[in-house]
Amino acid sequence: MTACSIHHIRPAARFGVRIRWIGCLLVAVLAAAPTDIVWAGSPFATGANATQQQLVAILTPLAAVAVMVSGAMAWFGRLSWWWMVAVVIGTVLVFGGPQIVSWIRGLFGV
Repeated sequence: MTACSIHHIRPAARFGVRIRWIGCLLVAVLAAAPTDIVWAGSPFATGANATQQQLVAILTPLAAVAVMVSGAMAWFGRLSWWWMVAVVIGTVLVFGGPQIVSWIRGLFGV
């Protein structure tokens, strides 16, 4: 072996030691981290929950107005009562979605 080939082997060996050292350090940091950080929820689920809460907060008054207007229009004969029933069922499905999903998941044991 020439001196040139030995020179190329040594930095690679040191690189492997560095990778192992960084891996051990990462494991130690994660082991010492608080459980809230280690087991935190996914960013997608957090963002989806926040978006759902904001939409419900915005749509709640609009849904109430839609039900009132649909009821008045059905009362005065400008709208079929079936449309009024559809508006109420749609409102229940939209705002009761999370409860309906958890109920169905509970039925199947998921």
